[in-house]
Amino acid sequence: MDSALAAEIRTTPQPHDVRLVVDLPLWSRRREVVIVDRHLDKMGQRSTDTSALSFTDVRVPAENRLGEEGEGFKIAMKTLDFTRPGTAIGAVGVARAAFEYAAQYSKERVQFGMPIAMNQGVNFMIADMATKIEAARLLCWQAAWMTDNGLRATLESSYAKRFAADICMEVTTDAVQVLGGYGYMKEYPVEKLMRDAKLFQIYEGTSQIQRLVIAREIFTPKD
Repeated sequence: MDSALAAEIRTTPQPHDVRLVVDLPLWSRRREVVIVDRHLDKMGQRSTDTSALSFTDVRVPAENRLGEEGEGFKIAMKTLDFTRPGTAIGAVGVARAAFEYAAQYSKERVQFGMPIAMNQGVNFMIADMATKIEAARLLCWQAAWMTDNGLRATLESSYAKRFAADICMEVTTDAVQVLGGYGYMKEYPVEKLMRDAKLFQIYEGTSQIQRLVIAREIFTPKD
């Protein structure tokens, strides 16, 4: 089965020209044309391979174009309604993992003759973590349900992505705090989860972009 490399290119030198989404068959890649320059060393989510690509004198046949000319950016933006809930639920999963580690540790770690979970300062943090995770999960389910049922979910997808990404960062940071010094050590997984969490606030539209989309949908709604 042929695999393909999807890319966005410009067809004219005009600075405001709309980009096109193109499909470049991998079998047509030649070493001197498409080059994997280098692996990018990320702070978190290191199990995914992220590399820089260089395209030199690449020519793509018109029949490999996806969609009509001039519609590439519009097509790319429409995909975000489908991809943002999936990214958001990934953030929920990372937050849930950090929460479970922190909750378990707080029950096992004994200080001054009792588990630290008995301290209000700790158990209030755990309670807040659980509440945020549950709320984020429900927002993701709402956006996914609307998408599955053919409903426009631009607003709901941004709700889910914005909230899940931000609470993921908050929950993982709090998990490190619950574990104290151990949370900062690679011996325990919460420091990794905190590093993984940051990217959710960046890709598929930053948390700031999600707020922009939400505000636009509120003040200039579309049918």
